[in-house]
Amino acid sequence: TRGVWTVLMTDSGGGEASHLVKMMLEEKLADISQILFFIIGAMTIVEIIDAHRGFKVVTDFITTNSRKTLLWTVGILTFFVSAVLDNLTSTIVIVSLLRKLVSDPKERWLFGAVVVVAANAGGAWTPIGDVTTTQLWVHGNITAFKTMTDLFLPSFVSLLTSLAM
Repeated sequence: TRGVWTVLMTDSGGGEASHLVKMMLEEKLADISQILFFIIGAMTIVEIIDAHRGFKVVTDFITTNSRKTLLWTVGILTFFVSAVLDNLTSTIVIVSLLRKLVSDPKERWLFGAVVVVAANAGGAWTPIGDVTTTQLWVHGNITAFKTMTDLFLPSFVSLLTSLAM
């Protein structure tokens, strides 16, 4: 990608073309900056929760030694957490929790995949859980109640189907 921007800047010949390339570059940098600032904020929240032993409350509650039970518990927990937080924050929070529950890194990858699926399924049925749904809700294109009643069952079935495999 760096090479493409270099070619565009050196080959633009100045003037209007150079201005257009500069605007495109600024737009891409703004997009990347928004994502990075969001992730920094989410990770700060995770670290504050961890510093105040917030994860301990949850990890003390989860006492199973069964991988299957833990997988289902993490999936369902993520599904409902993602309904009130956005997908990315939910994923970051639950993966941070998984670091305390699952010691084997390879096994944590499997659990992480379930977290991503569950976060997306959980975020789909509420206006808060997914950026696209939030935008539709804010602009008056959908109502919260109708969205929740119409999408809860399909979202939950999507989660259950993933967990059952």
